[in-house]
Amino acid sequence: MDNASRSQRTRKAVIQAALAIIARDGPGRLTLDAIARESGVSKGGLMHQFRTKEAVLKALLEHQIEYFADFSRAYMAEHGAGQAEPHLAAQIATLRETLVEPHSVAFAIFGAVAQEPSLLSITRESDGVALEAIKAEAKDQDLALLRWAAARGLAVSALLGLCPLGEDERERLFDRLLDEGRWAALTEKSGGSPASSTSSD
Repeated sequence: MDNASRSQRTRKAVIQAALAIIARDGPGRLTLDAIARESGVSKGGLMHQFRTKEAVLKALLEHQIEYFADFSRAYMAEHGAGQAEPHLAAQIATLRETLVEPHSVAFAIFGAVAQEPSLLSITRESDGVALEAIKAEAKDQDLALLRWAAARGLAVSALLGLCPLGEDERERLFDRLLDEGRWAALTEKSGGSPASSTSSD
């Protein structure tokens, strides 16, 4: 096995071990020693790839962003052609996926990254790109952003254990957020938002 393949295999083993630790034991138990034990990678081999715990957290966050970006692209490829706002629909579906995909351990990563807030800039950049795509396709930008924000609120509050709604109610609301036909009627009544009809300087 060449060095590049060995390095890639080590990184994958470390990420999977870190996911297992924070899902099982919580983010407070995530240490380089714990990762080395869990992954079977030597401490030297681990530190060759990741010099610090923060570097592991960054890799975990990037791993999750990539996973959900792949999910979003697949959703658009399957459903996008029949939708007026495919980027918005993909983002709402992806936020829903954070609650139903068991191996995502999104909450565990959220808790771990909270220990290193500077890493959240990675998610802000990713969100910024998604929101620009949503605004570009929207007939009513404000309504599109409200739908995205509502989906985000449902997902984050559920991940944090703060959502008072049951799973059936949440699913019904996600279905409603994805129902373009019902939102299109509101857009037609409003004639589009001022934000979507005002040209930028």
